Amino acid sequence: MFIVAYDISNNKTRTRFSNFLKKYGRRIQYSVFEIKNSNRVLNNILLEIENRYKAKFTDADSILIFPLGKTTKVYRFGYAVNEEKKIVFL
Repeated sequence: MFIVAYDISNNKTRTRFSNFLKKYGRRIQYSVFEIKNSNRVLNNILLEIENRYKAKFTDADSILIFPLGKTTKVYRFGYAVNEEKKIVFL
């Protein structure tokens, strides 16, 4: 799992980047995505950033990617607690 946080000043670029990340994970905050996938997906995201978005960035823009290991404990409070519970309907 990894966390992607971004701050992109251009509305069009920010929207496209957000839509791109939706293909791989879920939004947990306005500009933060949680992606539960493999290193291959991470590499795809890194390549896309390098090839498609990097040239559009200004000095005010940033993207941070935080890889989390299997032993990393994620503390959740509020609404985020409910997102991790699995609901089974019979």
